[in-house]
Order: sequence, then C-alpha cells, then structure tokens
Amino acid sequence: MQVSVESTGGLERRMTVTIPAEEVEKAVQDRLKTLSRRVKLKGFRPGKVPLSVIASHYGPQVRQEVLSEITQNSFREAVAQEKLQLASMPRIEPLHTEPGENYQYAAVFEVMSQFDLLPVQDIKITRPVAEVTEQDVDAMLENLRRQRARWQDVERPARNEDRLIIDYRGTVEGEPFPGNEGQQVPLVLGSGRFIAGFEDQLQGVKAGEDVTVEVTFPDDYHATEVAGRQARFEVHVHSVAESVLPEMDEEFVRSYDVADGTLESLRREVRKSMEDELRQAVRERVKEQVMDELLAANPIELPRAQVEQQIGRLMARTRETLQRQGVDSAGLELDRSMFEEEARKRVALGLLTAEIVRQQNLTAEPDQVRAKVESLAAAYDDPDEVVRWYYADAARLADIESLVLEDAVVDWVLGQAQVTDEPTTFEALMKDRRS
Repeated sequence: MQVSVESTGGLERRMTVTIPAEEVEKAVQDRLKTLSRRVKLKGFRPGKVPLSVIASHYGPQVRQEVLSEITQNSFREAVAQEKLQLASMPRIEPLHTEPGENYQYAAVFEVMSQFDLLPVQDIKITRPVAEVTEQDVDAMLENLRRQRARWQDVERPARNEDRLIIDYRGTVEGEPFPGNEGQQVPLVLGSGRFIAGFEDQLQGVKAGEDVTVEVTFPDDYHATEVAGRQARFEVHVHSVAESVLPEMDEEFVRSYDVADGTLESLRREVRKSMEDELRQAVRERVKEQVMDELLAANPIELPRAQVEQQIGRLMARTRETLQRQGVDSAGLELDRSMFEEEARKRVALGLLTAEIVRQQNLTAEPDQVRAKVESLAAAYDDPDEVVRWYYADAARLADIESLVLEDAVVDWVLGQAQVTDEPTTFEALMKDRRS
C-alpha cells in the first residue's frame, strides 16, 4: 500500500492510497471461490459451479464489495500509519478501479488542530461574593405570591401587569408571514414577551375592542424574511384581567409542601433554595469567565466540518424552542450565519477543554457523575425517574460526564489563575443571570 498526504488549505488534507492490483485480484478470486461453494445455479450441482460461471454472474458485484472493504480497511491503516487525527468523516473519490490495474482512491477530510496551550497563570478572574438577606427572602416570597395569583376580569382599561386574552393576525406590506396568527393568546402587559412596542400599544384597551398595532421586527430577528421590516397586526381583545394575590396564610404555605404550615418554615425552605441558586449563579459567572479567558488566550484554527455540525445542532434546538412556544417553525428559514459565532465558540471550547483534560489527566469519577445527575434531577417532580432516564442511555450519561469534566477544568484553571473576589448582592447577581 502506498500513501501520500497533501494539504489542500487550512486543516483539509487529501490522502491518496494505492493498492497493488494483485492484492485486489486475489481478494476478488478468494471471494468468488467462497461463493462457489454455496451458490445454486440451474444446471449445476451445489458446489460444482465452475469459477468462470460464478465470475460471469457475480464478478462485478463481488469486485465492488471487495473494493469497498479494501477502502475501509486501508483507510484506517493509512490514518494510523500517517499518525493523523481526523476531525471529519472522509469523502472518498475513486481514481483507478479497473480490473488489472492498481486500485487507487483519494480521501478528503479535515484533521484536528495542533496547538500548545498557553499558561493560565496570567488569567484574571473576578468572583462575585454575595449573601441572601432577609430582604431577599421577603422579595422572593412576594414573587411566590404573584405566581399563585388568580386572574379576575375587569371592565376598566388595561394597564401594566394586566393579562389580556387576544387574537392577532399580522401582515408585512399586506402579506401574511409564517407564525403571523394567534388565537386566544394570553399576554401579560409589561412582560416583554412580544416584539418591542407591541405591548405598549395595548395599554388602555378594553375587553371586546379591536386594535391595530404597528411594530418593526428587530434586524436580528430569527425569521429572516421579516427581520428589520415593519409589520401591522390586527388585534382583538377578548378580556382584560388583573391579578389578585393570595394571602400568605397556612393554606398558602402548605401549597409549597411545608408540612407544619408555618411561615417560618417556608422562609427557611426559601432561603435554602435561594442559597443554592446563589452558589449556582456564582459558579456560572466564574465558569463563563474561565472559558472566555481560555478562548482569548488560545486562538485555534477550527475544523469547518465540526463548526457546521454545531450550527446544525443550534438551528435544530432553535426550531424546537420555537415549536414549544407555539410557533410553526417548519416554514421558517433560519439564517445559518446567525449561529456561526456561537458554534465556533463551542467547538473551540470543546477542543481546549479536551486538551486540558488530556494534559492534566482529569477524569469524571462515577460518584461525581451521579452527584451531577441527581443535582439536575432535583428540579423535577420525580427525581428518581429522571435519574433512571439518564442512566438508561449511554449517550445521555456521556453528556453528563462532559459537564463533570468541564467543572474539573474550571477548578483546575481557578487553582492556577489570579482570582479576585468582588462584593455584590443576590438581587444584582440574579438580574445579570436572567439578562
């Protein structure tokens, strides 16, 4: 086997592999002989069909099968021989396939980036430091009341925080567009759920009224066919309702599974939950900084195939999210360029963290993986079922192992980097987290 590799630009390589004709012909003859022992042809006894007859009937098919196997096996051997790390599946181009001549093909693929990680001792990280105060707990309890509010219809004009039930139909230059209609849609004024300006124009409406709303879609709107364009919506208001908050009594407290029904116990449970959320928010802020600093310090040439795969995943996730929000995403044309920056970031971070894991021999221990799974499952009504769901599929568990390894990378970087604590508040940290 002869192998030659040439660079065709960036990380792309073109590898040419040549297999001697006699090796191919021997494999073909061996396959035909094996076939002759079990094939049945009219006029011949089983196992007695002449090889020439077998070849005339099955020769082309057998040759194609042999060339396919030789291609797969020789490609693996050639990659190992040349010490190549593939970043994409190869595109095979047959060059010489005729009987009697050396078999030759070309394989085009991308290889992994080769890079040296720069020292992390100069990386600077700001770690927020905050605590949950009594005022924070009070604010959270008020949020819980608002979540349990009931809606009561009113006849007065709508104002901020009222809930409207509306039908709408939108057009751009008189023409409908995908996702332009909705019926019996609930909308809380001031929630920012709709396009900027839409909710403002519904201030003061009453139940039964019809209103025309004119807005301009953002330039970066996910549906490119309407991005940056002005739209006109005809809106019918079915009802206007105001929220009525529940009393913070024993019934309210028990609705949050607080056994003794006392406000003091609820406050303790709320504080514990907020402190857990605070720790998570601090961790996320620090992790984001670590990853950004690693990217800034280690520019890497990225395999285009991996970036394209990541773009595809992000687009699929966006469509799923829109579908859950009631938008018919099947007819939406998403602009791939909108996802490229995020895709490149994810691929680069994957390569960087993988290299740190390799260099530092970091591992995802079973107990760490279990703890991560249980932490994620705790947010669901039946945590045990969620844990079983993760452990029932190796791919799902592999995703969790990746998260554990990412955490290990962050901890390793923090142990080397320059970390400065910065005082802040729970409210400010949560506000930043939501934005």
